[in-house]
Amino acid sequence: MSVTSHVEELRRKHNALSEAVEKAQKSPGASDLEISAMKREKLRIKEEITRLSH
Repeated sequence: MSVTSHVEELRRKHNALSEAVEKAQKSPGASDLEISAMKREKLRIKEEITRLSH
């Protein structure tokens, strides 16, 4: 897998997580731990995108 395609895949995962976090925050049944875990994964992906893009 090329770096460019890997970065694109990471961006897709980041966007999907963004949507999942927004949906979970609006849902009264979502746990704070679950939302925190998604946010941490989203940040990890963002950092990897930044690292690979530079």
